[in-house]
Amino acid sequence: MNRPRAAERLVWAVETLAIEPDDRILEIGCGHGVAVSLVCEKLGGGTITAIDRSQKMIEAARRRNAEYVAAGVATFQTATPLEADLGGVRFDKIFAVNVGMFWRQRPVRELALLRERLAPGGRLFLFHEPPPGSTAPPTTEEVPALLEGNGFTVAEILEHDLGRSRVGCVIAGKG
Repeated sequence: MNRPRAAERLVWAVETLAIEPDDRILEIGCGHGVAVSLVCEKLGGGTITAIDRSQKMIEAARRRNAEYVAAGVATFQTATPLEADLGGVRFDKIFAVNVGMFWRQRPVRELALLRERLAPGGRLFLFHEPPPGSTAPPTTEEVPALLEGNGFTVAEILEHDLGRSRVGCVIAGKG
């Protein structure tokens, strides 16, 4: 499908996920659904569920990914992690790109829910790109400490140079 070019941070994020064709994936804060499109291109039997608290973003994401929705590969919900109807699905990979609750809040209830939703051996990927012109690092010690304090084991912390900024990722599994 001919789509506009994806932001480099999203391309790197999806590459970092190392998607397997049969993965079950949850994206938190999917926005316009650009990462969903990139993920779906790599799936072959797997699925992605994408949530966003904005109905407008979910509508845009559904339109962008209509072929994947029709094929049963992608589903969308207007919801926060605590509101989402995820059925009994356990996800191989859960990810969020620039979702403020992970970087500015203490989402203890959300983290407990996400830990429960990870399949055995599953991973949580939290990506962050500071705003342009910011001198803040893309990852800080607070997020790994928050994850460790809420039953996760941090497996890796990555950073990637985008030229004008840096993007970071904290990868964790069940503790």
